Amino acid sequence: MKKAIRIFITGSVQGVTFRDYVKQHADEKNLAGHVRNLEDGRLEIFLEGDGEAVDQVAAICRRGPQHAQIRDVQEKEEKYQDLKEFKILRF
Repeated sequence: MKKAIRIFITGSVQGVTFRDYVKQHADEKNLAGHVRNLEDGRLEIFLEGDGEAVDQVAAICRRGPQHAQIRDVQEKEEKYQDLKEFKILRF
């Protein structure tokens, strides 16, 4: 079953290779979407694809890479958009 979610992560999440970390795991699970730093210091992640794979990568994102210090995670289900790849976006 296809699934799409948007995740907002608050904490020390910029400048700790978080975007590359998310892309690596999304690519390994053949997910589409994007990750980007937001101007308010949060990280936004949009994941879509196989529901089980989305859940697995979302769990990985909630932990973050080694040097990330996550204070809050907000998730919401989104409309599936049938994107073709996972991208790191700029501001």
